[in-house]
Amino acid sequence: MGFLTTHVLDTASGNPAANMSIELFRIENDDAVLLKTVVTNSDGRVDGPILPEQEFAIGVYELRFNAGNYLREQNSELQEPLFLDIIPIRFGMAEQGSHYHVPLLISPFGYSTYRGS
Repeated sequence: MGFLTTHVLDTASGNPAANMSIELFRIENDDAVLLKTVVTNSDGRVDGPILPEQEFAIGVYELRFNAGNYLREQNSELQEPLFLDIIPIRFGMAEQGSHYHVPLLISPFGYSTYRGS
């Protein structure tokens, strides 16, 4: 069985993005079904897998990183509305026995992601 993890790093400060809320959705027939909401710890990680092995299923998922609240806490001088607020990353998990790691690198004006290990 597989599982899903994430890690959020603030590239503007060079620090982990602590206390960021992340929602996990499963996409079913173009509908987003909320599975859970988690919050990053001081290392920018979630305490345990977002989707543990026993809940893993092949399919299309979406992580919604609530970056706006985090960015406001880091820099009160950012103009409203923020350039980035909620960052959705939709991805497929096709391998039953695999670990999927979806990290987010963020700054107030850009982000990147990839399939990590």
